[in-house]
Amino acid sequence: MSDEGGRARYARPVPTIGDTSSAAQRRDDPSGWALGESVTEALAAVVTGRRDIRRYRPDTVPEDLITSVLEAGHRAPSVGHSQPWRFIVVTDPTTRDRAAAMADRARVDRAAHPASERAARMLDLKLEGLREAPVGIVVACDRRTPATGVLGRATFPDADMWSCATAIENMWLTARAHGPGMGWVTLFDPDDPADLLGLPDGVVTLGWLCLGWPDERPPSPGLERAAWSKKTPLDQVVIRDRWPADESAPQQPISHLRGPEPERLVGATDAADELLSPPDSLGVLDRALNRVLAVGAHDVTGGTLVLAGADHPVTDLGVSAFPASTTADVLTATVAGSSLGAASAAGAGLAVIAADCGVAQAIPGAHDARPAGSGGDLAATDAMSDTDVAALVAAGREIGREAAASGLVCLGEVGVGNTTVAAALACALLDLEPRDAVGLGSGSDADMVARKRDVVAAALAGTKGEPDPLRLLAMVGGPEIALLTGVTLGAAAAGAPVVLDGLAGSLPGVIASRIEPATQAYLLAGRVSRERAHALVLRELGLEPLLDLRLRAGEGVGACLAASMLLQGLAIRRIAARTR
Repeated sequence: MSDEGGRARYARPVPTIGDTSSAAQRRDDPSGWALGESVTEALAAVVTGRRDIRRYRPDTVPEDLITSVLEAGHRAPSVGHSQPWRFIVVTDPTTRDRAAAMADRARVDRAAHPASERAARMLDLKLEGLREAPVGIVVACDRRTPATGVLGRATFPDADMWSCATAIENMWLTARAHGPGMGWVTLFDPDDPADLLGLPDGVVTLGWLCLGWPDERPPSPGLERAAWSKKTPLDQVVIRDRWPADESAPQQPISHLRGPEPERLVGATDAADELLSPPDSLGVLDRALNRVLAVGAHDVTGGTLVLAGADHPVTDLGVSAFPASTTADVLTATVAGSSLGAASAAGAGLAVIAADCGVAQAIPGAHDARPAGSGGDLAATDAMSDTDVAALVAAGREIGREAAASGLVCLGEVGVGNTTVAAALACALLDLEPRDAVGLGSGSDADMVARKRDVVAAALAGTKGEPDPLRLLAMVGGPEIALLTGVTLGAAAAGAPVVLDGLAGSLPGVIASRIEPATQAYLLAGRVSRERAHALVLRELGLEPLLDLRLRAGEGVGACLAASMLLQGLAIRRIAARTR
């Protein structure tokens, strides 16, 4: 079988384990995973009919039915597949009686706190059935594994408790479907049932579940029938997109740029799944290629390196091992096509745009983006004026739009002293301490690193609490970073993927994404550098680097090497055999 281009099509290798469906099947029948109308109607009936049961018959619950309820709990989703739940089944009457006594004490104690009439009504409510229900199930969460050791808990440490709550809901619905009733008792102090059941430190309870045949068949929730509360209409609890505006709260930036359409995002992975190869066979590169294709860059075969250079007055404070004149030399060599960055671009088949953002003597042949004013040294005065920042970003937007026409847009920078500038800006944007951001740079020794930290600390003194990324850029940034911020915005607006480089070559991505949040979808991390703050900047952007070569070079070298991989990966996607 052949496709429209005459290429042979091969039978799709169907895995013998796991998901046997293909991207084409899922595309042609998005609802094909549905379980059918009869199942959905039954599920709706079970969910609607679930009740918190408090009155029970003394009849025994069969062991196989208890097992079915427990199995349903054990099938619940859990953070990082940690399965932190432990089910303690209690049938001993003495233990259940002691638990009931604890609940009684807690109920009376709680009733002493609400005001007047509501306190008396609380005593009227039957809030537990621990004595009557023949089975008690205590769901405990084993939290002894550190949160950082479980995928998903480092960011949401209580997700293990939520996992146990989903297990309880599974059990509750299963019990309802089979006929027994279940009631969730959370009146007592969690330490009380833990002591009663001998739970070790680090294992906590989520209350006590009563399980038995119900001696009531309530048509509506008990507290609603008792006029304690009523069901809130759905439209009062559904919020679309974002919490209603509060004039006193900081507002999110309005994005004029949209991220990739969902159809493109899915289409990129669909196309990859058609290759005669296992899914994600190219690893991190596959994900990067999907991102390139998702923004619509299907026919990309090249691109442009935008290499911006500027002098930095901060070098007068002894933070660099090289003379400031090196910046002009590298930018001049870039125009001539012989700098390391320009050579890397040529090796990847990329064009080069050299931009002079403020070198002591203008660089012939470079794009003139020199700011009108002179810069400060960060420690005592702002690096740039707000007017100069705005002009540099605007100039960068034009360059970015121009470069986007060629395909990939790679960011490169040169400027002696800009590792200090980049560290200060990273601290200001990400709320870092200088010790966590200042690295060696090129050729530094211990004394120079100490001076850099002092300079960065002084520079940060006036930035605390400043939310505007462009204001922070003016205070502690550099002209080349300002221009590359505009390049990023312009290229993304034109639909081109932007390949970031080192620390100074990645900060434009952070600033651009804060100005236009959808910009993030167009960014690719070419590499991670040895600068201390760079990995934290990429983490802020949610990007995984393509390369980790311990490069010391700036100039967009890493971005060009990564671009070469991306272009080769796109060629692989175009040439590789397809399945039918």
